Parts: sequence; structure tokens; C-alpha cells
Amino acid sequence: MEQRRPDLIIGIDFGMTATGVSYANLSIGSEYVRWIQKWPGRGQANENKVPTILVYPNHTQTPSSWGFLSETATEQNAGDKDYKDWFKTFLDPSRLGQKQAEDPAYSPRSMEEVERLYDDYHRLLYKHIEFRLSTELFRTPWHNAFIEFIFSVPTTWPPQVVERYRSIVERAGFAQCRNHTLSIGLTEAEAAAVHTSLEAAGIFQENDILLVCDAGGGTTDLSVLSVSDTRTDALSLQQLDVVFGATIGSAAIDYDFESYARSRLELAHLTSPLPMSPEEIAWEMMKSRDFQNTKCEHGGPDEAPIFSVPIPKLDPAYVNHTVGIEYGEMKFTREELQRLFDKQVQKLVGLINSQLQTMQKKHPGQQVNHLVLAGGLGHSPYVQDRLRAHFVDGGGNPNARNVQVRIAPDPQLAVCKGLVGDRLRRLKAGKPVLKWRCCRASYGTICKELYNKDNPQHIGRSMYKDPLNGKLYVTQSIAWFIKKGKPVTLDEPITHSFHRKMTPGDPRRAFPTSIVESSADEQFLPHHMDAGDAHILCEIESDLSTADESKFKEKNRHFWSLRTHYFQIDYEVKVLIGPADVRFELWFNGQKLSKDQPIKVDWQAPPVVELPASIQREDGILELHSSPASGGSKPVEINGSQP
Repeated sequence: MEQRRPDLIIGIDFGMTATGVSYANLSIGSEYVRWIQKWPGRGQANENKVPTILVYPNHTQTPSSWGFLSETATEQNAGDKDYKDWFKTFLDPSRLGQKQAEDPAYSPRSMEEVERLYDDYHRLLYKHIEFRLSTELFRTPWHNAFIEFIFSVPTTWPPQVVERYRSIVERAGFAQCRNHTLSIGLTEAEAAAVHTSLEAAGIFQENDILLVCDAGGGTTDLSVLSVSDTRTDALSLQQLDVVFGATIGSAAIDYDFESYARSRLELAHLTSPLPMSPEEIAWEMMKSRDFQNTKCEHGGPDEAPIFSVPIPKLDPAYVNHTVGIEYGEMKFTREELQRLFDKQVQKLVGLINSQLQTMQKKHPGQQVNHLVLAGGLGHSPYVQDRLRAHFVDGGGNPNARNVQVRIAPDPQLAVCKGLVGDRLRRLKAGKPVLKWRCCRASYGTICKELYNKDNPQHIGRSMYKDPLNGKLYVTQSIAWFIKKGKPVTLDEPITHSFHRKMTPGDPRRAFPTSIVESSADEQFLPHHMDAGDAHILCEIESDLSTADESKFKEKNRHFWSLRTHYFQIDYEVKVLIGPADVRFELWFNGQKLSKDQPIKVDWQAPPVVELPASIQREDGILELHSSPASGGSKPVEINGSQP
């Protein structure tokens, strides 16, 4: 059932270097998507985003500043304070582990430290959002208003990381009020695609294919979509391939510039000591507005062949021509900056080429018409020119011969505005812009399978004898209920029917099920847990304690029955596969159970769509009936829970 029409819709794009917040104030009858431009530390100046930065005094866990307030000389140069930035990607344990191995001195010590940074930043962000937007609500106090907070996430985050992020933003204050809700919306590339389709619908024709590249500060996300319904007021998009991303972004350019400047400063320091350590100076030079402005304008028509970056606290009389220092500044050439950009551009080209090659295999004969760029790095004139030179002028891709490079309207705000725009479309037209998406991975359940001596998959497997029917089963088999690349939508969840047996007097009302995930392509999916890359995504526990026991089916209750007397409980678990997360709903007797947590989900650490078979469950026994296309003829009995 559709919830009450919200008073305010807020889209939040938490970024590696900066964070954007857009909103639509429906309480005043407006559906125009605006964004917060006034931030602490910037006075009357308008800024589209706020820096993702925190500063902590030494030996404390309470930040002294955040955002623009952290960019003052006092905060940046204080010897007794700790400056924290670029921490977004570390919420993924694999990225944190990689950083700790590569640069242990400048890495968060633990996931607890990363979560504390997230907690503090989002808590301060929430307070500012409330401060700015509460006065715009019409006749409704903030704590009583119906407000929807929608967050985007990178495509590189697995569901476990998405759930960790959801918990963090809840703790920070989002959705703490009774009428406030939060949701994980589109991935960053999907949100950018939605924003472009809404703001520049006129450039697309029916069945056009667009490849959206959201290149931000820390990650780059890609999504390939087809356009439909262009002759109506409700243009729609449908995903053609699984979204994916990589750690490519403008923050890497900053890091490389800092390393390059430090190497030159170290040479100068050997000759004549500098006022601070080369390491400290290089960091401040990288953070300076002089470098940041030059970086943003690189490739523009007014770019100078040489630029200078001031060296903090350096005497103007200090000169070292060998490393380009004079008048208190270090000089760099346009070509030196270009080399830093080229490292990221080459990775970006490789990522896009990989996506085009995958498209060629899955959709031969179809042409990509538009390459849409969004994000901070996508906004760079140099990056835009290089991608045009490669994909438009080069013409080397057989399925992108006539592709045109497009720049998303408001490229730095495309993600947060796309989140709000998609929600507004659903409210107005009853459907989202992105109708179908391709499932990012395959999902299934661990089960037991009726033993068949002629099945080669059963050779050498562990077996179990069911005491109720005396039959042999192999354990740790997998029943896949949705496979990678198949179309999914939140409007049509995948439904599983469970049948559980309980003897009279048995107090159990909670039943466990293991959900399994695999990133392998369909033809390489493992048949059991001991093969392939399948791993447990989460353990779900279906709590039926609030179900009406009179609806349980009584079996073998007559005195003449020689079989065991038991109750059969029929229930359903609906799986909602979102852009980046997986949610579960518990249904009994045709109704969704209203308990706050009818399904408990225990997420494990990372390491109605038509299915190829119909699934039935009986007391934890599932019968997987092979479809005619698969060539199978006999049902396979499998158990929904491991014995």
C-alpha cells in the first residue's frame, strides 16, 4: 500500500570528497528539485556540495569541525588535531584491508574507527539538513512532518556493506522521528541516468541505448540502459546489463599530485631545509584552492601552460630552480598535471571498453548511442575531451560506432537530484523511471537434495538419512531462485512458499534459512557449497509467533492413522532485490506480518520474475521441478534447512 504523500523528499549523495543534498518540498505544492547551497563556513557564498571532511582534536572522539569549517588554516595546520578525509571507500572491509596493507600509517586502524567517522559526519550532516529545511515546511514542524530520506550507494558495495551503511545513517538521526523514513535508493550511476533522462529527455529517441558513467571522487560507476516511452510524458529506462564500478576518481589525482610534490620537496629539503616537513607541505599544497581550482579547470580553453602552487610558510626569498621553487611557490607544467589525469583516464577508458565488450556479447547488433558523463571527474573538460577522442573520433568499438558523449545536466548534482526525481515520478505516474534492472548477483538457498546414484553431482558428497521418510539426501546443495543478469524490480518481489512440519507441543515459531550469493555468470553457478564462489550472504529467521495458529494445517490427526501426527505451517518469504540491497518480507495466510521485525537478518561478512523452474516446499522439503527446456523429468527433493 502506498504511504501518505510526503511533505519533503530528500536525496543524499555521500561522496568521497564532497556530499550533495537535494530536495523537493511537496508541503508547499512544489515538485521542483532544489539543493542545499548554504553550508557552515561559507557565509553567504553558494556551494553545491559540502566537503566530506572531519577534524578531531588529539585524544578525543568528538570532532571540532566538519565540511568547510575544516578547511580553515587553523584546522588544517593545527599540530594538535587530526584531519580525516577520503574515508568513504573504507566502509567496505576489502578496501580497508587493502589500504591498511599499502599505507598502514595513514589508514584507519579498524572498522570501528571507520564507522565512527561515518557516524560523526552523518550526524552533523543531519543537523544541518534539519536546520536548513525545517523552516521551509508549510505549517508542519520538522518532527511531525512526513519526510523521506533517500541515499545512493556505489555499485562496488556488496549488500552487507549497504546494510552497515543503513544502520549508520539510522544512528545518525535519519528516520528517528515517527513520520521520517529512510531508504537506499538507486546506485550512483542509475541515479545519474534518471536525472539525465528527466532533465534532458529531448536528446533521446525510442530504443536509444545510453551508457552512463558517474565518475566521482573515489569511485566510478557504469550502467547501460535502453530508453522507452519517449512519446509520453513519462520516459522510462530499462537496464541491459549488470551495473558495476571501480575505484577510479579525482581523489587519486590529488593523491598522485601530493606524492609528486613531496618528491620534489624532499630534494629541496636536502639542499636547504624547508619550514615544515616535505610531507606536511605536500599535503597542504594538494588541499590548497590554487591546486584544486587548477585541477578542475584542466583542459579548459583558458588554461595556462604553467601554474604555481604556494608553499605554506616559505620565505619568498627561498629559491631552488632545480625543483621549480621561486617566490615562495612551486611551478608545474600543464603536461605534468596531464600525466596525473591520464592515469585515471586510461583506467576509465578500460572500464568503459570492458562494459562495451560485455554488451557486445549479450546484445550483439545493438549500438550504444550516448555516453553520458556525470560526477566531479566526469565534469572535467580534459576527461570529456579524452573520452570524445577515444570513443567518438577513434571509432574503435563495433557497438558504439555513432556514440555521442553527453554531459549530464548539473553533473556534480546528478546523483542526489536523480534520487529525488525518481521518487517524484513514482508519486506522479505510479511507476519509477527505471522500470527494470539486471540482478547484480545470483541468490539462492542452502538445501538438501534427494540422493541419486546416477547424478554425477552427488558423487563423493555428504549424505543424510531423513528419519521421517527413510530417504537419503546429499547436503549443502544450492537452489538458485534468481540468477545474475535476470531482470528484477521492487514492484514484483520473488516469492518462496515454505511448508514446515511441527509436532503438537513444539514451541518453535522461528525458522532459519541460509541465503547464498554468487557473482559467477549463470553457466558457471555451483551446484553445491563446496564448489565455485558461492558464499552465505545472510541467515534469515522467519518469526511466526504472531501468526494465527488456527490457520495451521493439522495432519494425520485421526486415531487410525499410522503416521506421525503433526501441524503444517504454510508461509511465504518475499525477496525484494533493490539497486544495491536485498530485503525480505514475511507473509502468512495472504497477509504481510505487521511485527516490526518478522524476519531477522544476520548479514555475513563479504568474501515476479520468471524462474527456470517452479519450487514447492514441504516440511523444509523443496521439490525442484525441472522445466521442459532443461530436459529434466524427475522431481528433485531438497530441504530448505540444513539438518
